[in-house]
Amino acid sequence: MINLAISLAVYILVAGLLQVATDLQPWLNALVGLLAFGLVYFLLSRRVLKKLTAVMETVQRDMMAGRADKAIKTLEATLPLGKWQFLVTSQLYSQIGSLHYLKRDFGKAFDFLQKGFGRHWPSMGMLAICYMKRNKTDKMIQTFEKAVSLTRNEPLLWNLYAYCLEKVGKHSQAIEVMKKGLKKTGNDENLQENLDALVNGRKMKMQIYGDAWLQFHLEKTGAIVKKQTKAVQGRRKIVRR
Repeated sequence: MINLAISLAVYILVAGLLQVATDLQPWLNALVGLLAFGLVYFLLSRRVLKKLTAVMETVQRDMMAGRADKAIKTLEATLPLGKWQFLVTSQLYSQIGSLHYLKRDFGKAFDFLQKGFGRHWPSMGMLAICYMKRNKTDKMIQTFEKAVSLTRNEPLLWNLYAYCLEKVGKHSQAIEVMKKGLKKTGNDENLQENLDALVNGRKMKMQIYGDAWLQFHLEKTGAIVKKQTKAVQGRRKIVRR
């Protein structure tokens, strides 16, 4: 990218000038050139990071205020920044795709999520769900496998993977995923509870993850409210007794 190209140009310039203007050994010229390369690349990368941080703060404020469309436009306007630094474009695609997904615009979300950043596990989960909804189970599994290989210690990701496997009728595979997730997350309690539920033929309890779970739109909010209402009513009956 541009940052790398500029840094390489500085390396060549510095090493070349030292070679012509001094009596230093060639390896010393190269070493000084490398130091100049590293410093310039660091400063340019930091400049890009500051711009991205400012953009994400603006996007977050817009999302908190319910201005999702404005947030998406801000991110799209930032895409040219990807020419300067590696991985910036894929990270922006993940963010844009995630916002479209949150709006339930799954078609647009899918287009961006496919080109997203593999280490952004929520967007990878959303992409896997898009494949599931398109009846592409193999692609769903491939996407989840990539996600858990890059983000091994996130309990919700393992739960989400198993939940989707269960949803497409792969019960035994869902159990194996949960067992593997338990090892990778250090025996997470919620993972263990949902593993026990699967083994005993019960539904997984995903509401424990709150908004982090709701963002995937796999369960209607109305259904969750009903469950919570019943739970509250049940507790009241117990108290009365």
